[in-house]
Amino acid sequence: MSNVVIVGTQWGDEGKGKIVDLLTERADCVVRFQGGNNAGHTLVVQGDKHIFHLIPSGILHPDKVCMIGNGVVVDPAVLIGEMDRLREAGLAVTPEKLVVSRYAHVIMPYHRALDLARENRKGSTKIGTTGRGIGPCYEDKVSRNGIRIHDLFDPQGFRSKLDKILEEKNFMLERYFGEAPLDGEVIAREYLRYGERLKPFAGNVSERLQEADRTGKSLLFEGAQGTHLDIDHGTYPYVTSSNTVAGNACCGAGIGPSRIHRVIGIVKAYTTRVGGGPFPSEILDETGEYIRSVGGEYGATTGRPRRCGWLDMVVVGTSIRLNGLSGIVVTKLDVLTGIPRLKIATGYRCGSMEMGSVPPELEALEACVPVYEELPGWEEDIGELRSFARLPANAKRYLQAVEELAGVPLSIISVGPGRDENIILRHPFDD
Repeated sequence: MSNVVIVGTQWGDEGKGKIVDLLTERADCVVRFQGGNNAGHTLVVQGDKHIFHLIPSGILHPDKVCMIGNGVVVDPAVLIGEMDRLREAGLAVTPEKLVVSRYAHVIMPYHRALDLARENRKGSTKIGTTGRGIGPCYEDKVSRNGIRIHDLFDPQGFRSKLDKILEEKNFMLERYFGEAPLDGEVIAREYLRYGERLKPFAGNVSERLQEADRTGKSLLFEGAQGTHLDIDHGTYPYVTSSNTVAGNACCGAGIGPSRIHRVIGIVKAYTTRVGGGPFPSEILDETGEYIRSVGGEYGATTGRPRRCGWLDMVVVGTSIRLNGLSGIVVTKLDVLTGIPRLKIATGYRCGSMEMGSVPPELEALEACVPVYEELPGWEEDIGELRSFARLPANAKRYLQAVEELAGVPLSIISVGPGRDENIILRHPFDD
C-alpha cells in the first residue's frame, strides 16, 4: 500500500491528467485537492478524447472511487455537466464512484461576474484569469463569507446567507464596476436545484480517506495547475488562487502528512505557460510555433494558445525543492522529435549575478537570461517504443541530462498522447 501525490512542476498543462489516469490502475481512490474548473485534463483513451475540469480523471476506471476534496472550489453547473457528458458516453457516475466534500466551497454567479469585471478593468495589466470565478470564491472562503456544498441542502439557510452576501456583491457590481445587479431569487432557484442533484454525492472526504487508508487501500492525490502558479510560491501575481504544491494535498483533502509516501512531479519535456507573467525560456520564433502546433498547446479550459519555451530546469529545480519530489515523470517527449538542436536552461544570469532558483521578485525574474545547455535532437519516431534502451541515443542523452540536473530519478516517460504510450522505469506505487 502506497499513497502518492501528483503535482505539476512548471506553470501547469504538464500532462498530469494522463499520468493520473495511468497510475489510477494501481490506486483505489483518486482525490482532487485544490483549484477549480480553471484547470483542465485532456485524456485520449482508445482514440476518444475526454476533457475534465473537476472530476478526477480516474473516473474512466470502473472500479475506482474518485473524490473532490474540501480544498476545491466547485461550480455546480460545471460538475453536473461533466457527470451528464460521461453518462452520455456510457460512463455512469454514481455516488459509489464519486464523493464531493460537503466542506468544499461553491462558485456562485457573483464570483464569475466580479472576476470578469475586475479583469476587464485592468486593461493592459490583465493577469490572464480564466474568468471562472475561482479567485473571488477563494476570497470569500478566506474572509469567512462563503457558501459551501452542504449549504445547498438547506433552502432556508441558503437563502438567508445568499441575501446577505448579495447585498455586498451587487453594491460592488453596480457602484464600482458599472455592471448589472444579480437577482437573488433566480440564483436561489438555480442553486437549490443543483443541491438536489448533488446531495447523494456529498460526503466527508477526510473520513472516507481515513477508512480507505486504514483498510490498506492505495490513495492517489491529483493536483491542478503547476507549482509556479502557487499563490505563495509562484510567480506572483501571475498565479492561481490556491496552493498547488504537494503540501496542500493534506489540507485540501483532510489527511495527515504522515500518510503520504511519495510525491511525483510531472515535467513537460519543454515549458509552456498561459496568460501573462515572466517566462525566461520562451521561444519567440518558428521553433516555438512548431512546438505549439505539434504539441497541441491550446488550453483545455479556455482554448487559448500556450506560450512555448525550452525546458527550464531552474523552474523544475525550484519545484523539486518546494514539493520534496521523490521522482519525476517526463511528458510529451515525442513533441521534440524533428528539432535539430535542443536547449535546456540550467541557470539564470541577471546582470553580474548567476541564479540557480527562481527569484521571488517579478522584476528580477523578468530580467533573467537563461544559461543554456545545448543537445542534439533526434529524428526517429518514438511513439511505439516501450523501453528506455530502444530510445534514440540523443533522446536518451536528453533524458539523462534532465535526470542529472533534477537530482531525482525518472519514473515514467510519456512518448505519445495515448493511455499506453509510456515507458515505465520505476512505478510510483511499487514498494
